[in-house]
Amino acid sequence: MDNLIYFDYAATTPVRSEAIAAMLDALGQFGNPSSRYEFGREAARRVKEHRDAVAEAFGCSPSELFFTSCGTEGDNWAIRRGVELNRRRGKHIVTTAIEHAAVLETCKELERQGYEVTYLKPDRAGRVAPEQLAAALRPDTALVSMMLVNNETGAILPVPDCAKAVKSFNPAILFHCDAVQGFLKTPELLAKLGADLVTISGHKVGAPKGIGALYIKKGVRLPPLVTGGGQEEGLRSGTEATAQIAAFAAAVRAGAADSARLERTAAIKEYTLAKLKEALPKLEVISAGDVPHICAITLPGYKSEVVVRVLGDRGVCVSSGSACHKGRPSHVFAAMNLPKPWLDGALRLSFSPDSTREEADTLAAALRDAADSLFTTLS
Repeated sequence: MDNLIYFDYAATTPVRSEAIAAMLDALGQFGNPSSRYEFGREAARRVKEHRDAVAEAFGCSPSELFFTSCGTEGDNWAIRRGVELNRRRGKHIVTTAIEHAAVLETCKELERQGYEVTYLKPDRAGRVAPEQLAAALRPDTALVSMMLVNNETGAILPVPDCAKAVKSFNPAILFHCDAVQGFLKTPELLAKLGADLVTISGHKVGAPKGIGALYIKKGVRLPPLVTGGGQEEGLRSGTEATAQIAAFAAAVRAGAADSARLERTAAIKEYTLAKLKEALPKLEVISAGDVPHICAITLPGYKSEVVVRVLGDRGVCVSSGSACHKGRPSHVFAAMNLPKPWLDGALRLSFSPDSTREEADTLAAALRDAADSLFTTLS
C-alpha cells in the first residue's frame, strides 16, 4: 500500500495515530461503564471525558450528544423517531433529492408506511434555496431533513437559513441535518446551525469505522431507536463502544488542534483541479466544492466506472460518487440535470490536509493516460 495514491477521503479516512493509541489504551481498560465497581466507574469517567471532547468540537453541551455506531444509524434514529415524536402534526416530510442514501432510503421506507415526502431538486450547482424549502412546507409537515455538505459535489447547503425558515413557519417542525461531511470540515460550530438533530460520523475525521454521534437539542424528547439496558441516558441502549469512543475523541482533538488543516486541504484541491485541466483540456468541473475537501469533475462521454477501475489498477483511488452507491449511477449528479455525457464520466475527488502535489501530479498523468487508452462514447 506504500504506492497508493488516495483521493477518496470523503468515503473514509485513515485512522489517525492518536486515535489508534487511544483505542489501544481503551482496549486495555476493558471495564463496562455500567458496572458499579471501581473498574467500571473508571470506564464511565473515561466515556464522559471523551463525550466532552467531541461536544466541545461540535459546540454543544455534552448532555446533548449521544454516541451511535455510524452516521446511518444517526440518520435513521433522527428521522424515524422524529416523525414518531411529531406524529400528531402530520405525515409530511421534506428533504432534498441529493441526500445520502441513509436519509433517502429511510424516507422511502416511511413512504411505504403512509408518509408523504417532498424531495427538493437542486440547481445545476447542486444547491437548494431556502425559498424552495419554505414553499414546500405545509401545515402537516412533521420533519425536514437537509444535509450540510453534499458528499459528492462538496456543495454547502444553506442549513442555517433553512432552519430559520422552518422555525418561522412552525417551531414545532423538527429540523434534522446530516453533517457527516461537514464536521471539522467547515469552520463553523455545528451547534449553531439551528437544527434540532444533527448526525456526525467518526470515520470521516480519522477515527475508526463503527462510531458516530447524534446531537439532540435540549428540550427535544426524541424516543430511542435502540432499546435495552438504558445506556446513553436511556436513549441509545447497548454497552458503550469504549475503544471506538476513545478513538473518536482523540481524532477530534487532533483534528481540531490543527488550525491550518482546512487551508492546506483547499490549496491542494485548487492545485489538483488546475493540473487536471492542464493535462485534460476536455475535462469539465461539475463542482469545485464549497468545502475544502470535495469536488466533482467529468470526462464527458467516458464511462466513469471504467475510468475508476483503470486508475485503481495503477494504484490511484478515486470514485464515481458516494461509496454507498456500489457502482450504481449517482442520484446526486442525475438530480442536477447534467447532460448524459457528463453523467457518464462523472468522478468525485476528495482530499485531506496530507494530500500532496506529487500525488496530484500522478493523478493527472494517470487520468490522462486512461483517457488516451479508452474509447469515448461520443461520436
